[in-house]
Amino acid sequence: MQKIFIVEDDPQIRQLLKEHLEKYNYQVEVITEFGNVLEVFNKFQPHLVLMDVNLPKFDGFFWCRQIRTVSTCPILFISARADKMDQVIALQNGADDYITKPFYPEVVLAKVESQLRRAYGDYAAAPRIITSGGLSLNVDTQELQYQNKTAELSYKEAILLKILMEHAGQVVSRLFLLDALWDDHRYVGENTLNVYITRLRKSLEPFGLEHSVETVRGVGYRLKAGESK
Repeated sequence: MQKIFIVEDDPQIRQLLKEHLEKYNYQVEVITEFGNVLEVFNKFQPHLVLMDVNLPKFDGFFWCRQIRTVSTCPILFISARADKMDQVIALQNGADDYITKPFYPEVVLAKVESQLRRAYGDYAAAPRIITSGGLSLNVDTQELQYQNKTAELSYKEAILLKILMEHAGQVVSRLFLLDALWDDHRYVGENTLNVYITRLRKSLEPFGLEHSVETVRGVGYRLKAGESK
């Protein structure tokens, strides 16, 4: 049974999400004391987190960063804050998706299922190792190796790098990447892909490869794997 952790301070919304997810046989943990989110997370070890932005004490962005220090599990924000900048900040802090309130429980369920399928589905059952230009990426564990150094990527960073490695030396269009990273990119802001490219480059910095992901203006991105600057 897959486990979902709900971090939401509105009792009605919290209960609605809990009951709806439990109908579909998910094990759900909710929190009512918002000063120890990371402690409860570590104890429960969920497969996915539903996170509000506006929370007592510390906001959801803070707790998302804290969770990212110990886990790469999918994190979905659910918030009444519909401003595009809030969505960008959520992604920059490690979120995988952003749902605005009011919402349909069926939409939340579909996005939960999609993220779980991407992170733990049958297609990820066998280890997948992608190599290119000296880089070695384990897609399932999101572990990247290069010249005896290792780094752990977020799930979407790993998928993004996987695609670029599979097409190393070739330009990959923005549309292709958007289709691969999100189920319906019509609702993904124009800047969202840029955010993930920036995060990927930052993850490549310890290897001296931050410049290996090139922007081809007006078209997409190209990986020059193994070429540090």
